[in-house]
Amino acid sequence: LYYKRRRTVNPNDQDVTISFTDEKGISYEEYPVFHHKFLDWLKANGYNVKEVMKYTDEQIQEVIEKSPYYKATSADVDWLNKVRMQGEIQKWVDHSISVTINLPEDVSEDMVAKLYITAWQSGCKGITVYREGSREGILVSAKKDAPDQPALGSQAPRRRPASLDAEIIRFKNNKEDWIAFIGLYEGRPYEVFTGITDDEVFLIPKSITKGKIIKVKDEDGSKRYDFQYEDRFGYTNTVGGLSRMFAPEYWNYAKLISSVLRFGMPIPDVVNLVSSLHLNDESINTWKNGVERALKKYIPDGTKLTKGNVCPECGHEGTLIYKEGCLTCSDCGYSKCG
Repeated sequence: LYYKRRRTVNPNDQDVTISFTDEKGISYEEYPVFHHKFLDWLKANGYNVKEVMKYTDEQIQEVIEKSPYYKATSADVDWLNKVRMQGEIQKWVDHSISVTINLPEDVSEDMVAKLYITAWQSGCKGITVYREGSREGILVSAKKDAPDQPALGSQAPRRRPASLDAEIIRFKNNKEDWIAFIGLYEGRPYEVFTGITDDEVFLIPKSITKGKIIKVKDEDGSKRYDFQYEDRFGYTNTVGGLSRMFAPEYWNYAKLISSVLRFGMPIPDVVNLVSSLHLNDESINTWKNGVERALKKYIPDGTKLTKGNVCPECGHEGTLIYKEGCLTCSDCGYSKCG
């Protein structure tokens, strides 16, 4: 029924509420956005909408519980029946059709699995499932403790934690097999190491996609980063020294990009920064493309391209958005990845 949005404000203006200021010194004001039907109900029941917009989340929730829309939102409906309804509709659509199944944050993995299986059983040609909080940047949750910010800012530890959750991304780069280790802090890229895959060095099964990057201090005082993962038998395996696995020049540039990530630059801006680098060495340019490819996976779906946003297929302006890390036209369906 409502969610929070942000706008930049001039702190010197009158009647401005500054909700927070990021690490760049930009001030933001948060404000609730209400569903139009809920707004109609507020007015019909004598509420001052401007006053309600100043309420705390707890006060707004109390008002919602008095309305006829309480427990009647997309997260409250019978999700399985919603999927079955899609199947009935999609059988008459030639190409594809989908609608997002919105789920609360505490939904079980079993329920998510049932939704996909039910979609298959119902003959759906497409389905989208979104669990609240599973992707960064979709909506600012209407909660006091919502972690979402334009950038990590002061929430991100400047001193690297000893252990970080990590994801492995494997991809083709100039017809070569590449691998990327993405260290994550609260689900957001915090550091990146990538380069050409060497099966004699990276003794990691292809089935392994997650693990941890461990910071280790050697006896001589030097530091290294190890990758640790659990195999299918439940045993913990450690691959020592990510730094020695890649060419030295890759490692140095990786430290540079990781520093930018750690200080909270938004992922689309990091990708733009990497793509704009002009390097003389062809191998470094190839590495640059690899980093760009790996980080695009973490750009929230629906993020618009900031520059040159014209679809090369249909020519429409402002229609290119990121979807699963790939630029896609929201009008004609053009995809840069395929």
